[in-house]
Amino acid sequence: MAEEAILCYLEKNVEISDSGLFAREFGLDHNEVVNIIKSLNGFRYVDAEDIKKEKWILTGEGEIYAATGSPEVQLLLAIPPEGIPREELQKKLGPSVFKIGCAQAAKNKWVEMGKQLISRKVQHVDDKVKNLLLQIKDGKEIHDDDVKALKARKLIVSQTWKGYSVKKGPSYAPRRKKAATDLTRENLQRGDWRELEFKEYNFNAKGQPLECGHLHPLLKVRQQLKNIFRQMGFEEMPTNNFVESSFWNFDALFQPQQHPARDAHDTFFLQAPSSTKELPEDYVERVKQVHENGGYGSKGYGYDWKREEANKNLLRTHTTAVSSRMLYLLARKPFAPKNYFSIDRVFRNEAVDRTHLAEFHQIEGLICDRGLTLGDLIGVLYDFFSRLGMSKLRFKPAYNPYTEPSMEIFSYHEGFKKWVEVGNSGMFRPEMLRPMGLPEDVRVIAWGLSLERPTMILYGVDNIRDLFGHKVDLGLMKKNPICRLGIDAC
Repeated sequence: MAEEAILCYLEKNVEISDSGLFAREFGLDHNEVVNIIKSLNGFRYVDAEDIKKEKWILTGEGEIYAATGSPEVQLLLAIPPEGIPREELQKKLGPSVFKIGCAQAAKNKWVEMGKQLISRKVQHVDDKVKNLLLQIKDGKEIHDDDVKALKARKLIVSQTWKGYSVKKGPSYAPRRKKAATDLTRENLQRGDWRELEFKEYNFNAKGQPLECGHLHPLLKVRQQLKNIFRQMGFEEMPTNNFVESSFWNFDALFQPQQHPARDAHDTFFLQAPSSTKELPEDYVERVKQVHENGGYGSKGYGYDWKREEANKNLLRTHTTAVSSRMLYLLARKPFAPKNYFSIDRVFRNEAVDRTHLAEFHQIEGLICDRGLTLGDLIGVLYDFFSRLGMSKLRFKPAYNPYTEPSMEIFSYHEGFKKWVEVGNSGMFRPEMLRPMGLPEDVRVIAWGLSLERPTMILYGVDNIRDLFGHKVDLGLMKKNPICRLGIDAC
């Protein structure tokens, strides 16, 4: 109906000067008129130009006063000729109307505010405020001073009205001809395709977004790291056991049972099942001996090793627990060199902040071969980290219970303009390897780092909780780019 009214009007008139006045004259909804004008303008049936007008509309309080009268007039009409006590008048009008009415009536010198009674000074007044509000509601203009007064009382607010002026466009016609979007078999058979007007293709329009899965940044970086390990000839270790025994997680790694990391403040211990039932007994006995009395050139720790501590189940604190199992299995066969790696979750009872989580991912690589030295470890680290885009490395001596010597790994970050710690490394101690049954000339070099740290650097994430956990914005997964390792360049 609105479209027909617009096109028919333009057939006999030069333009529609104001869409608002047009809608009011023809009894149409202005929003519907605006939508039709936009559509006709898009198909060039009409040429439309924006119109913007500032107008005043009533606030909620203004609507009430336009219907019931201003508070000052309500107050005056509620005062009898003999006057009325303040408390009684307030009860009669209500606290809000009484307070505003008293202030405005006293300002207009309509009433006398006595100690006992409130009485009239005038008998009849015009409700100017109500009349002005009704004029504004009807779309009429009022004096600027009156506007300022109503605005100061927060009875009116400014609103921008938007409409259009409309003229005939280059494709104008009294009726819109619907453009065909498809050429059908029936059109060809009837021959009416010759008279059809086809809708133009918009080759710049985007298609409907496809609902599909998106890879998390951690998964992208993890896959890139897996590719690097495989290019270097490494074999992935099975890491599907999140629950581990203290024996494989600590004792097999020559970590003493009094170590702070084995405290409940640092490790998540399970309540059910609280302990493991299966351990290789002959190997357990060798581990116990090396803890208590040493061996292989070591004095051991000199304490009473307790089996019940080794049996405790926990959420693994590092993937090195997997490495200990793999090396033990390797020792039970005729020796063959192996390169292993793993990337998976570990759990530590840490306070959560912008750089720490209680659950995170650890990357670990190890090489088991005869005659390996610290020089081999440094060479492999240079090769590995150069593939991550980190060619400037430094090493700092460190202490780990199961590696000696041990080194912290630092890389110079071009973006941060400083050296940052990127991992830890070392050579597994004889006290760890010899009880497993590995030959005396076999050495194991290993290193580890977190997955979250390089991912945060690559994707510019400042808070680890924005990357991993229940507070992650799902939009991050949809918008983040493909991972291109080369951390120093990011």
